Amino acid sequence: MAYLDLRAFMADLENRSLLKRIQTEVDAVFEITEISDRVVKSGGPALLFENVKGYRMPVATNLFGTTERMKLALGVDDLDRIGEELLAIIQPPEMPTTFMDKLKALPKLAQLSSFIPKVVKSGACKEIVSKNRPSLAEIPVLKCWPGDGGPFITLPLVFTKDPDTGRRNVGMYRMQVYDDCTTGMHWHIHKDGAGHYHKRRAGGGGRMPVAVALGADPAVILSATAPLPTGIDEMLFAGFLRKEPVELVKCETVDIEVPAHAEIVLEGYVDPEEMRMEGPFGDHTGYYSLADRYPVFHLTCVTRKKNPVYPATIVGRPPMEDAFIGKATERIFLPMIKLQLPEVVDINMPPEGVFHNCVIISIQKRYPGQAKKIMSALWGMGLMMLAKLIIVVDGDVDVQNMSEVMWRVFNNIDARRDVMIVEGPLDALDHASPLPHLGTKMGIDATRKWASEGHTREWPDDIVMSDGIKKLVDGKWSEYGF
Repeated sequence: MAYLDLRAFMADLENRSLLKRIQTEVDAVFEITEISDRVVKSGGPALLFENVKGYRMPVATNLFGTTERMKLALGVDDLDRIGEELLAIIQPPEMPTTFMDKLKALPKLAQLSSFIPKVVKSGACKEIVSKNRPSLAEIPVLKCWPGDGGPFITLPLVFTKDPDTGRRNVGMYRMQVYDDCTTGMHWHIHKDGAGHYHKRRAGGGGRMPVAVALGADPAVILSATAPLPTGIDEMLFAGFLRKEPVELVKCETVDIEVPAHAEIVLEGYVDPEEMRMEGPFGDHTGYYSLADRYPVFHLTCVTRKKNPVYPATIVGRPPMEDAFIGKATERIFLPMIKLQLPEVVDINMPPEGVFHNCVIISIQKRYPGQAKKIMSALWGMGLMMLAKLIIVVDGDVDVQNMSEVMWRVFNNIDARRDVMIVEGPLDALDHASPLPHLGTKMGIDATRKWASEGHTREWPDDIVMSDGIKKLVDGKWSEYGF
């Protein structure tokens, strides 16, 4: 059953002893970050800071910081199941060919339509409405790291509309708080929010309406981070995850709908002609992303619950909370990759690679050069274009076992033959490329090589003990004193 809102999820976590309340006074400047960093790296619970210095509003962090909590957030026992369910709707096991087959497929299509977001007249997010001199001053926005340019909103759900089509997009873009009524809007050039902004700027459409929801039910939060194709509604995807539609309510001062049960909603606009320096920011790469010029968000209204909780995520040197969000995304979208590339067996995007720097993929290899074909295909697939390193191994390799992967890479490659270097788009946070957003990417073919791939020597077998000896030792294991 779906969680109504963020607090329903937090209540469930607390009932399961997976949330800890901290009543000691803490500072929103650095102290909450230091506590949260230690807890997430030790596999600890979600945290609710009830006594934040200078504020009445509590702060929640580390809500999704373990695989167990990610499963609870999405209502499943196995994260892989979500992608399988989605694939079963999009691509039924047997495609309809006859009229009767098409009739049988209708319930699947009807199931999709049942996830369409529902607009309601009002919601809990409007218990308090502040249009006259709205302010961010009551929100305990965290300053996380000593080199940060200021406090940053780190878990915002940013709602925009395509100026041409009117289609909604929801993304998660950090927001540096400049003062009580303006913030930065750090949307990267490759993201859909930035696409809407550039369309507005090119079309001379004036101020761009934006709404930001802080604190929604977990499926809605996670949908904002999902790498969905352009034009696919994140709130429809959230409905699929929740197994019931998201309730939306229209904003007070902008023509945008937001989650009716959000804790806080910030309404406002971005002026396409206004830019301001934003950053530095201690980012999920483990390095500070450098200061640069980004658009400015102007506040026109704040609506909220009577006693809201402010949610935040701490990013920094991996592993952090975003590692578990990223892993959920990896498992959910693996079946979609397999749909387009059927030879794919499994994928691993290790947290140390911060998801856009390293992708490890195993394939059932059937023809020479197939590993390089997979690299090229992935680089042409949505945000996978930003992957700086792609490693391809054989289908019998466990890509989740980094020791095994590295063993194959270190032993199976000839650098001239098996390394492919290409130039293309890179993530905006990549600090190693000579130019912003553009640089060199590498693919490594660590599969077994065939004569048809130029390896005329015999390829050696792996060292594996015979099954008979294994069974013998299994039967006598206790006799050895273990």
